[in-house]
Amino acid sequence: MEGNHRYVHGNMKRHDFSADRAALAKGQNPFASILSCADSRIGPEYAFDAGRGDVFVCRIAGNFANPEMIASLEYSVAVLSSPLILVLGHQSCGAVDSTIKQIKNGASFPGHIPSLTEALTPAVQAVENQPGDLLTNAIKKNVVLTVQKLQAAEPILSEAVNQKKLKVVGGVYDLNTGKVELVSSE
Repeated sequence: MEGNHRYVHGNMKRHDFSADRAALAKGQNPFASILSCADSRIGPEYAFDAGRGDVFVCRIAGNFANPEMIASLEYSVAVLSSPLILVLGHQSCGAVDSTIKQIKNGASFPGHIPSLTEALTPAVQAVENQPGDLLTNAIKKNVVLTVQKLQAAEPILSEAVNQKKLKVVGGVYDLNTGKVELVSSE
């Protein structure tokens, strides 16, 4: 979160990628793993003012945990010893918005896009009747549900959480300010 504070205020560290290259060729030691949306406006390494090798990033439209994302995060925890996973949603998420349009208006999407909306449907349905903006509520709920799913993912992630070797948290990135607001897993 200190890195996000630097990012928001324009006080980012200077990262010397050429100086880091030799050390990084020998291996990685990320202090955190991030499951983020694939949206091109969100750059997790930038948003947290992190250098190469600092964060292990998995990206998928809608920042949800499918089997491949879980497997990647298991690798970051079991092999790379990452002690933290951040599920990072963001304001105005197009994947969540598409899911709302599908549910509310019967919109249909070509190709494999329906697999995204199918994965995001539980978050939208969980907040459909809540007060406030449906998209904002669904984005936050998707983060919360994904945090809970990762905390319970057996055998690796759940065991690491139970042994207090891993913390799984969620946050939402504000496109206007760059600030990441942590969300509770209710």
